[in-house]
Amino acid sequence: MSILAGWKCRLVMLALCGASVTAHAEDQLAKVKKTGELVVGTEMQFAPFDFLENGQQAGFNKDLFAEVGKEMGVKVRFIDLPWPSVLPGLEAGKFDMVGGPLTVTKARMERYTYTLPIADATDALLKRANDSAVKQSSDIAGKTVGAGKGSAQLDQLKTYVATLPKPPEIREYVDNNQAYADLAAGRIAAVANSMTNIAYVAKQRPETFAVVQPPFGAKVYFAYCLRKDADSKPLADAFNAALVKMHNDGRLATLQKKWFGVAMDAPTTMPAPNY
Repeated sequence: MSILAGWKCRLVMLALCGASVTAHAEDQLAKVKKTGELVVGTEMQFAPFDFLENGQQAGFNKDLFAEVGKEMGVKVRFIDLPWPSVLPGLEAGKFDMVGGPLTVTKARMERYTYTLPIADATDALLKRANDSAVKQSSDIAGKTVGAGKGSAQLDQLKTYVATLPKPPEIREYVDNNQAYADLAAGRIAAVANSMTNIAYVAKQRPETFAVVQPPFGAKVYFAYCLRKDADSKPLADAFNAALVKMHNDGRLATLQKKWFGVAMDAPTTMPAPNY
């Protein structure tokens, strides 16, 4: 090999190494900082976290992500999708993270990177306020109940009803509002969802709905999720740092009281999932 050819080879190798370092440095956090925008996939039919009010987004997520955006120095843009499309959209790289939020489960932790918990997600039942036949969770035996299609709440419901002497029929809904509409109309006996969600629905319409106490599900938490890869970890770390700061200065509790009616347990370290 000539001296000139040798130098050309070294230059090519240096260029490739430089490109590799640049590509590696361009993780998800770096991309978000570069564009100045954190893009979040969600479903705006999941009050009190995300819902539409006069055609505009409202809810806990909007307020919380606004605070996180301030801490990270970026704007937040939400993409509204039907829930069954949200996780596939994340995996396809259509947005940076999911703002559902999602219940933290063992299976999902193997597939996604979770943020720290932001609220209690224990599963419970919503019934019609005037339905005296459903006094406790086991009273749904032999009846028809609803839950969100593809949700962790649906999985918990299936596990629970298998313990009943006469398991109820389960209807799966893409839209939680449709499940609540069917409940109000008497087409189903109850809807399974997180205590946070159904307590909010019952609070908004106490003449129509009531929460069945106690909850039937195992103690679980809500959190947001990102893709499970090395590029997403710096973004998850930055998000968690903002959450811990909000936890310590009281902003998280203030938002919980505003949207859930009470401050909730939100650990600053991820607890092991119960299922």
